[in-house]
Amino acid sequence: MDLLADLEARGLVQDSTDRDALRARIQTGPVGVYYGCDPSNDSLQIGNLIGLLVLRRFADAGHHAIALAGGATGMIGDPGGRSKERNLLDAETLARNTKRIAEQLERISRVGLVNNLSWTGSVTLLDFLRDVGKHASVNQMIARESVKARLESENGISFTEFSYQLLQANDYLHLSRNHKVELQIGGSDQWGNLLAGVDLIRRADGKHVHAFTWPLLLRSDGKKFSKSEGEAVWLAADKTSPYQFFQYWMNIPDADIERFLLQLTLLPVEECHEIAAAHAEAPFRRAGQRRLAREITTIVHGPEATAAAEEASAILFGGSPSGASAQALEFLASEVPTSPFTAGVTLAAALAATPLASSLSDARRTISQGAASVNGEVVPEDRPLAEGDLLYNRWLLLRKGKRNYHLLDAATS
Repeated sequence: MDLLADLEARGLVQDSTDRDALRARIQTGPVGVYYGCDPSNDSLQIGNLIGLLVLRRFADAGHHAIALAGGATGMIGDPGGRSKERNLLDAETLARNTKRIAEQLERISRVGLVNNLSWTGSVTLLDFLRDVGKHASVNQMIARESVKARLESENGISFTEFSYQLLQANDYLHLSRNHKVELQIGGSDQWGNLLAGVDLIRRADGKHVHAFTWPLLLRSDGKKFSKSEGEAVWLAADKTSPYQFFQYWMNIPDADIERFLLQLTLLPVEECHEIAAAHAEAPFRRAGQRRLAREITTIVHGPEATAAAEEASAILFGGSPSGASAQALEFLASEVPTSPFTAGVTLAAALAATPLASSLSDARRTISQGAASVNGEVVPEDRPLAEGDLLYNRWLLLRKGKRNYHLLDAATS
């Protein structure tokens, strides 16, 4: 299967310039391709992962793939998908966001990285109008869906955001001239911006270049992966922890498994179909979710964090923490209530000092019913907790029933 056919089989080609010409160009030899992200936040989110993986697929197939951090376009903000003007970020915030997403772009896509501020920052207004603006058709610009929607809204669109597509088009022109890029890729909401770049290169240099988009990543219920705080699945570990990231994929609906395996992992197409088919025969085992969670978490956070996240997940679903890694216990510390460890107190007293028991008598009653444990083991109520009970000389996990946990941490004593 050729690369474009593979992408089509994964449902990753929606809009494209001349499909036959694009296919022929990819099959002819290495092609320069780029995907860009603006630093509107200090982390990319799961919707960006498709682009990063498409870049990796191109690179793995021997093509010249480039990830672009939008240090310049981030100063303007893409109007696409928004009903009103975004708040412009200050220079310090933009620089911090750009640095953070650049690290994610490079780490996950594993391809070369550029920042469009390096060639846009020094361009004067007159130079831009002369070299780019003269080739731009206002008729075509206002016909773009992202612009048309804003023009028809009550908030309208400022000249600043209206000019965004020209800045992105200029990126394509620069990369075409200086890095031999012939293909720009992006989500379907970027189609108008991609076409602006194709058109600019044709008008300015007389060259025929390409573009294609994939469908926006949606859940089976039709909802987008929102960037709004509290809803997005971030690629930064300090915004969505590896444990939370792993658990998100463990809890997706069965209907999403095959599509997400195809689009958000690097597994071969046939293997994705096989995993989905096997899962459909016994969905209660959640084997599909588990494989998906492992694959995506490994891509984003690495194999060690994935193993630790899976260990932490197993513990919180009834497993023993006694053989868990230190990283798994660190993940637990960020997910369950934690308080200082005090050596010498009895299990009953320790429970009573946490939300696991309302009083000392309630703690004793819980222990007598065999519903409390220390690091997965049932111990007598009057048995004092000792430093020897600590896992990695630091943690002790109390459990009440099947799903209620409290972690004692000697480092905070």
